[in-house]
Amino acid sequence: MSGSRVPSGRGAPRPPLAPPLARFDLDRDYLSRAGGVEGLLADPAARLVVLHDGRALGASRDALALVPAARVGEVDPDAVVFLGRARSDAPDLAAGAPVLALDAGDELAATLDGEWLELRGVGARLGARDAGIFAQALALANWHAASGFSPGTGTVTRVGQSGWVRIDPDTGREHYPRTDPAVIVAVLDDEDRILLGSNVEWGAGRFSLLAGFVEPGESLEAAVVREIFEEAGVVVADPVYLGSQPWPFPASLMLGFEARIAAGTPSEPTPDGTELRELRWFTREQLAADAEAGRVTLPRSASIARAIIEDWYGGALPDGAEG
Repeated sequence: MSGSRVPSGRGAPRPPLAPPLARFDLDRDYLSRAGGVEGLLADPAARLVVLHDGRALGASRDALALVPAARVGEVDPDAVVFLGRARSDAPDLAAGAPVLALDAGDELAATLDGEWLELRGVGARLGARDAGIFAQALALANWHAASGFSPGTGTVTRVGQSGWVRIDPDTGREHYPRTDPAVIVAVLDDEDRILLGSNVEWGAGRFSLLAGFVEPGESLEAAVVREIFEEAGVVVADPVYLGSQPWPFPASLMLGFEARIAAGTPSEPTPDGTELRELRWFTREQLAADAEAGRVTLPRSASIARAIIEDWYGGALPDGAEG
């Protein structure tokens, strides 16, 4: 799944898709994980991104607050994860400095000054470094929150490798962070219209691409064909890979595709009635007009869904409302 993207043979090759949360600018430095977080926290240059209830402390609406480790005092090492080292100098972070994530409790969080940021809302505004840090930190925090007990024995696990492994003390078995792959698809017809759906749990007028998780033993391409038929009742062919983006809500990796209605098959979609209440074909002009008028709510700017839709559209769509 590499090379120039020429979806369905139309037009010149397009540049690689660059979803906001796919950006990253830390050296993950996996070799330093074995030493534990205590030595890393002792480095005067070390900085913490602080999480609380799924949000990160911000210096502003456009930047994370990178807090000196000494400022938060004594912390539980098991609540800290080593993310990596800075690749270059910045005013708030020296090159080579360790960056760690701290999942703070209520008491500590109340002592910290700043604004608590939500990744869905600010991911597109953050710079590459901070967007990558936030996505990585949140994904690991979500994994730790769900992995306190061994799935094999039910024993409380202990943390190792600077937050990158949990260990069953009875068996010694190591458990690593998991990522759940999901495909998300721009379905196009012969008129180059895009198919968008409205989930039953969303408000009226909110639309996005169709998506679903990859099943065990299934290729990404097979998942595209299966999911689109299950959700919309149409058959697609020749999926073209566009790009990927982590989506730590709680642990997804979104794999973007474009696919067209298979030749000789009906293009009229039918919502499955379970996940989708409505499906609509949009031309570029229709989608822009509906978004501008507020008749359609688009996916948030931080999502790969928005990136794929705007890639098809050929530029930024009107801001309007974001779901």
